[in-house]
Amino acid sequence: MILVSACLLGHKVRYDGGENGQALLLRYVARGQFLPVCPESAAKLPVPRPPVEIQAGTGADVWAGRAVVRDAEGVDRTAAFQYGAESILSLAEKYQAQVAILKENSPSCGVHQIYDGTFCRRKIDGQGVAAARLAKEGLRLYSEKDLTEEMLLALLAEDQAAEEGQSSRRGAR
Repeated sequence: MILVSACLLGHKVRYDGGENGQALLLRYVARGQFLPVCPESAAKLPVPRPPVEIQAGTGADVWAGRAVVRDAEGVDRTAAFQYGAESILSLAEKYQAQVAILKENSPSCGVHQIYDGTFCRRKIDGQGVAAARLAKEGLRLYSEKDLTEEMLLALLAEDQAAEEGQSSRRGAR
């Protein structure tokens, strides 16, 4: 199973009630190898909700206690973002996922970049809270901006082979 940010699969879970459906991913969704995930929804944050950014660092800094997650109204959302990240990690473990395709720039899912915490649309290098947690546990992370069709097909083939291997090991018991 491949974890995929739910918004990339057309689910309306963005902070503003929108989605970020990606045509390439949507072409292959019927294969049943994508597990839609949204750490913010897992944390029971409402849709819509005020925008949120990591302040004073990145997702890794949040886990180290050096940064916080605040919404545009100043409310500390750090605990909710950590809870959502742990929920997604639990799903990854349950489904033995090794790969996640996540929404770039998101305070939860950003793989390479996130917003800088000033709500001025400036980006910095770093991962979101959930991305940092998944990476720490060894999942391979890609953003929608990394994907090519060739890469996605290779990831799907790898996932299929892993699933077949797990099925044959279960059958041999």
